[in-house]
Amino acid sequence: MEYQVCSRCVMDNSSDDTIEFYPDGTCNYCNDAIARRDKVYFPNSEGRKKLESMIRFLKEQGRGKKFDCLMGISGGLDSSYLAYLGAKEWGLRILAIHIDDGFDTEIAKQNIENLCNKCNIELIVEKPPEEQYMDLIKAFIRSGVPGIAIPQDNIYQAYLRKYAMEYKIKYFLSGTNFALESILQRGNAHIAADEVHIRSIHKQFGEVPLTDLPLISIFDRYIGQKYINRIFTLRPLDFIDYNRERAIEELRKNVGFDYYGGKHYESIFTKFVQVYYLPKKFGVDKRKSHFSSMIVSGQMTREDALNELKKPLYNEEQMEKEISLILDKIGMSSAEFVSIMKEPGKSHYNYKVSSLTKFSNIARKFRRFLGE
Repeated sequence: MEYQVCSRCVMDNSSDDTIEFYPDGTCNYCNDAIARRDKVYFPNSEGRKKLESMIRFLKEQGRGKKFDCLMGISGGLDSSYLAYLGAKEWGLRILAIHIDDGFDTEIAKQNIENLCNKCNIELIVEKPPEEQYMDLIKAFIRSGVPGIAIPQDNIYQAYLRKYAMEYKIKYFLSGTNFALESILQRGNAHIAADEVHIRSIHKQFGEVPLTDLPLISIFDRYIGQKYINRIFTLRPLDFIDYNRERAIEELRKNVGFDYYGGKHYESIFTKFVQVYYLPKKFGVDKRKSHFSSMIVSGQMTREDALNELKKPLYNEEQMEKEISLILDKIGMSSAEFVSIMKEPGKSHYNYKVSSLTKFSNIARKFRRFLGE
């Protein structure tokens, strides 16, 4: 296949067989994002009205309760900025949940502490059972699939559901946003809520029984949570002119926020996945998705994105230290890791997946069509 890169954004066909190119040289990713933009992104007066209405609604629903809403916080930009706006600017009473899985950077820890202290946000920190969690991460690396961060995402979702039900909170504020995340490469992805898939991989490659590790199923995440528990997700960042550089500066100035260098680099594990594991094993450079999203939202030019992509993904010496730390935590030898990295990557469909996976993929496409 001849190499091709989109003429508008920087998505290409080097590692993604789901990409399509149109006669004008643009791709399905940015065209789909632009088609959705007016349905989901309102950085204007209409957005201000929607945001004001949402804030009033949350405060009314929270009357007589301890909290108006719930959110997860990682120490990264999106969740930090949303928490700052929610608590400091909009006056919402937020219960924040942070999952300390052992891979937080010191910068992320300090960001969370500064933010919650200065914005008077009540914070609950959960630590998954370490031996079981690390064994599950090790099992996923051994499986050779692209989505080795799936356990991390699944457990995060499980804890959020747990506290929403415990505190009877019906509204979850999500930092997911159009401005910086309108384009996500789909070719190698798999749904994080697939508990069947997680247990299948662990059964084949794990060593420690998963007796106490909280996991969530596709049914609970997408059907039970919304239609039975009546817990709803809101995306307030789509109602403002969300600009990365302005948000970083505002957080730095008001809560002492320190930017950690790249999207999802607040965790050494997610950084490792994005800049080392995926590029080396699958040829996937997640920067292309991130930069393409910023091109669509007008925060980056295509020329600047192409220049940024010429820069090295990581510092060799620093990455060696971080990989060593990860291997030590999960109990994997360097020799085994090197051997795994030399093997061809596997598809998630090489392993058992939930029968609801097909349904959830159809539902996701339908929600995108509706602009949700």
